[in-house]
Amino acid sequence: MRVIAGTARRLRLVTPEGNDTRPTQDRIKETLFNMIQNEVPGAVFLDLFAGSGGIGIEALSRGASKAYFIENSAAAYKCIMQNIKTTHFEEDATVLKQDVVIGLRNIHEKEVDIIFLDPPYHEDLYERTLAQLGTMNYVTEHTMIIVESSSDMDFSFAEDYGFEVRREKEYKTNKHVFLYRKEAL
Repeated sequence: MRVIAGTARRLRLVTPEGNDTRPTQDRIKETLFNMIQNEVPGAVFLDLFAGSGGIGIEALSRGASKAYFIENSAAAYKCIMQNIKTTHFEEDATVLKQDVVIGLRNIHEKEVDIIFLDPPYHEDLYERTLAQLGTMNYVTEHTMIIVESSSDMDFSFAEDYGFEVRREKEYKTNKHVFLYRKEAL
């Protein structure tokens, strides 16, 4: 796995061993960042269930002003720290080794621009995370939430937490779902 574009372009990233994390493939990561390239520069970016930190590091490499990484696994946390050092983003990165719900409460930003979440598939983590995000003041009507999931997952439940699906990008076995806070009528 590598950084695709920006200031840390071509640098290799380490990933945790085993099957507990599924790093987003470079091809899919490149497609995602091509879709959001105009929103990334200057953005405050959250990488939830961060794994190796590859998505948040890609955002920093492409000009995000700050990235938060939330990861509970000790092995993954160690990889994130090593990758941030390799890419020289120590000043712009905050890594929280915590459960995502607790970690989200420890972010004190006025507004977060982009939130990426890629929890282990087929668990209640999508709902738990969106429920928590729905209560956070830094998630505004402008905040883009990108969820990576298996291609067969239905996100109609997101409405229960105040979010609406505005876009989906499907790949062979997974997809990216773009959620925003529902606009008040």
